Amino acid sequence: MTNESNGIPAPQELETFIHPDEKAKELEVKKYNLADAEAGEYDPFAERKLENPTSNMDTLTHLLKASLGTGILAMPKAFKAAGLISGIFFTVLVAVVCTHCSYVLIKCAHVLYIKTKKPSMSFPEVAEASLMHGPEWGKKWANSFRIFIVVCLFMTYFGTCSVYTVIIAKNIVQVIPPSMVDQSDDGVIRVIILILLVPLILMVWIKNLKYLAPVSMLANFFMGLGLGITFYFLVGTGELNFDNVSMIKAPWEWPEFFSLTIFAMEAIGVVMPLENSMKTPKSMLGFCGVLNKGMSGVTLVYILLGFLGYLRFGENVQDSITLNLEPHPDDPQVYGVLAQVVKVSIAVAVYCTFGLQFFVCIEIMWNSIKEKFTNRPNFADYVMRTIMVTLCVLLAVAFPTIGPLMGVIGAFCFSLLGLIAPAFIEIVTYWDIGYGPCKYLIWKNVLVLMFGLFALIFGTKTAILGIIYSA
Repeated sequence: MTNESNGIPAPQELETFIHPDEKAKELEVKKYNLADAEAGEYDPFAERKLENPTSNMDTLTHLLKASLGTGILAMPKAFKAAGLISGIFFTVLVAVVCTHCSYVLIKCAHVLYIKTKKPSMSFPEVAEASLMHGPEWGKKWANSFRIFIVVCLFMTYFGTCSVYTVIIAKNIVQVIPPSMVDQSDDGVIRVIILILLVPLILMVWIKNLKYLAPVSMLANFFMGLGLGITFYFLVGTGELNFDNVSMIKAPWEWPEFFSLTIFAMEAIGVVMPLENSMKTPKSMLGFCGVLNKGMSGVTLVYILLGFLGYLRFGENVQDSITLNLEPHPDDPQVYGVLAQVVKVSIAVAVYCTFGLQFFVCIEIMWNSIKEKFTNRPNFADYVMRTIMVTLCVLLAVAFPTIGPLMGVIGAFCFSLLGLIAPAFIEIVTYWDIGYGPCKYLIWKNVLVLMFGLFALIFGTKTAILGIIYSA
């Protein structure tokens, strides 16, 4: 409600007890600039009480694992869609935009902690609080915005984890001798997925990110081993011929690049859980903060693999670079062994990643039901985790070719969650704070929204066409 004569908000119940001088000081505080956005008497980080907080190194390890997922194996194909030189610049562009949007989400959360007097919030809670404490017209949409974020997060990560079980199973099948099983038989894949149920349940039973840190380190080791052998195949077992590649592809092929790269690099769903678990949350931000350090390293690895993979195999590069690593009959026997090691390493790395990715789904579900299980919360928590993993595995058993469909959901949801939503949240969060000189925050977020809409429309279209062509 506002006073129609002067546009000043009507006083709330508690504000009637504030001395006029204090009100004048409060109005001055509302005029602070962006650098002062976190100023105030309430310190959310001092109020945050964590039983097992994660260190900066633990958080960096989790961030690397969340960003260095199986999507990196598709980077050579992404470079094929963009061209060798264009691929480098576009990868940097996607990395900068995705990292910036994650940075914006955390920055807005730190501002909203003070506005709401809460020490921590999830992604959906940040979305809701941004409208509740932003423009007057946004208050009625706050709960709907929160539900929208929750649904998109759950769909994306639950489906992604189902795909992860399929990836693990298919990598396991590929190392089993063809004389023992039919590697193309979906029935074999389904049996292996069911066998994975118990190990995955045990993984998800790890409730604290602090204890998932060693698992993430193990995942990083095996992913690093698999990528290291892959790099050896790329530069040590054949010629790198610039004549077999294009430097710049036609613009109508670029959407496939952005669709693959955004899906591979985006980790917006785990950013807030990581920040909420940190011992020193402010270390997440800053020029040399945990977020920028992690994403800088990730970007370099993405560029190297995409560049060398496309340069080595040219237009013959396949959906996953590991499929190009099959040794030829005249190659040394060690090549076959190394190719098998790559598949095993990727399978182990994806398994170790499952717990961190599924943490997003667990957090969403538990927050929605925990008030109903106050008597035995730990027992209820474990039961819920077991049921959710079982459903995730059964979904993979029912649809072992769910990957193409998840390409659509991923392109759609990640564009909304990782690009469009953070830009919108920043606009409404700083509604009463100010947008800086020349309102640069508005113009910057308009560019981000345009980029997000481009990725949303053309990325989804490309993924759907991919399903049609592969059918």
